Amino acid sequence: MKWQRARKSSNVEDRRGRRVAKAGGGLGMVGIAIVVVVSLALGKNPMEMLGLVNQVTSVTAPSTSTQSSAAPVDDEASQFVASILGETEDIWSALFQQSGQRYQPARLVLFTDRVQSACGAASSAMGPFYCPGDQQIYIDLSFFEQMRTRLGGGGDFAEAYVIAHEVGHHIQNLTGVLNQVNEARQRGQDIEGDGGLAVRQELQADCYSGVWAHHAQARHDWLEPGDIEEALNTAAAIGDDRLQRQSRGTVVPDSFTHGTSEQRVRWFKIGFESGQYQRCDTFATAQL
Repeated sequence: MKWQRARKSSNVEDRRGRRVAKAGGGLGMVGIAIVVVVSLALGKNPMEMLGLVNQVTSVTAPSTSTQSSAAPVDDEASQFVASILGETEDIWSALFQQSGQRYQPARLVLFTDRVQSACGAASSAMGPFYCPGDQQIYIDLSFFEQMRTRLGGGGDFAEAYVIAHEVGHHIQNLTGVLNQVNEARQRGQDIEGDGGLAVRQELQADCYSGVWAHHAQARHDWLEPGDIEEALNTAAAIGDDRLQRQSRGTVVPDSFTHGTSEQRVRWFKIGFESGQYQRCDTFATAQL
């Protein structure tokens, strides 16, 4: 993937090397640990749910942190992230403009081990997440190494897909989708499970990442042999069914939150092949 052809975004904050010493408010360390254990067992990303819940609750107090002796550097990894984020900004700005709207870019925070967000404290074990409370994406780059070594995915275009997926959640925040799903949760509606709102929300973000990939390729002709396969392999690797089978030895559709491997691949391809975000209405279709 010839990612150097993209414009680098200035909306990247590098907090790598910092250590969160104490978090204020929120679930607390014990509560977060419980969420991590349970969520990993079920193949979930708890921070996206916490982000939605925190839209209607108070924002946690800022944390104190210490700076390590090794300051973050403008290395190739951060340049890659800035380039992918910049390309999402350019493409979604153009798509929003076509519909008479103005796109408000998200910020992306790079961190090491732990981070404090408006959605609470988070561990890198939770994976990349988007926090609606501060409209920021949080990524510990060690996740990309885990994709390669533990999940059976990986590669530069696969990493770009992950970033674009989180940007997809930002699009949902701007368009009100996240708020609608959260309101359903607040009413006591069960939004999880195969075909539930949580799964539809995640599959729409997969589709949006495909839309982004379609337009990015048209702009830069930057994909190389094997790049698409990388993204599809990664989408399949992080499906609920595969993650549950790996962690629990069995699949429980009633606890799905992100969709099956087949569904995630399918919706990414719908976005990539059409390039039309209107095709990504996963909430209106009966068959995912």
